[in-house]
Amino acid sequence: MLLPLPFDPAIALLLVKMLTTAAIVVLASLIAERTGPLVAAMVATLPVSAGPIYTFLAMEHQDPFIAGAMLASSGANLATAAYSIAYVMAAQHMRTLPALGAAFGGWAVTLMSFAYLSPPFWVMLAVTLLVFPLAHRGLRAHLNAPVPAKADRPWFAIPLRAAGVATLVAFVTSISAWAGSQWTGLFATFPVVLTSLIVILHPRIGGRATAAMIASGILGLMGFGLALLLAHALAVPLGRWPALGLALPWCISWNLALLAWSRRA
Repeated sequence: MLLPLPFDPAIALLLVKMLTTAAIVVLASLIAERTGPLVAAMVATLPVSAGPIYTFLAMEHQDPFIAGAMLASSGANLATAAYSIAYVMAAQHMRTLPALGAAFGGWAVTLMSFAYLSPPFWVMLAVTLLVFPLAHRGLRAHLNAPVPAKADRPWFAIPLRAAGVATLVAFVTSISAWAGSQWTGLFATFPVVLTSLIVILHPRIGGRATAAMIASGILGLMGFGLALLLAHALAVPLGRWPALGLALPWCISWNLALLAWSRRA
């Protein structure tokens, strides 16, 4: 006779977090995969993984913790910019894994720099307003690569994306109790969506076409970085839930404005 397994509410909640976030990310990445590079970039740079993660963190932590994590995440978002720049340059002449290695090298160096320096709010705001427009200008030559006909999606595409983001959710929410707001915020914005899209698309449509999508997302990342700083500034005076509630519409409005601006241009 089989004995019933004990019910652990903590494990059940963690599974709900993992499955919920994985479903959101998979849906967003499928939408991105079926559109052009610019629309794909605008979908990929929405907080489709960081948003659910911060929602779960806000259920478990108070306003000062969320404010500190948001400030750290703005530094991690700049590390994602370094990731994007390194990938775009490497993808012009490298295969998937070497290009991703270059991307993660840029990400790790930048992330550790912000972890060590811990810049204050006004420094992060100034760096965000400066770095992303310069990065966009520097990558403009790679925005219009032709996209070849797409092959069938490999069988591991959806499981890879789901497993990647579920692992990230489990890691971030599990370490938040002892790692502190800084390290929680640094890893909450790990570029899991961009990485999953690169792993799937680079072998299918080539490095230059995939790089065009990643390069198109630089200004989308800028909007996300500004949303993180907005939430950081408002989390204590207004509370973490109003701060999060204002950050998401900011990201959506920013990316919609970028799409409208691009089509008009």
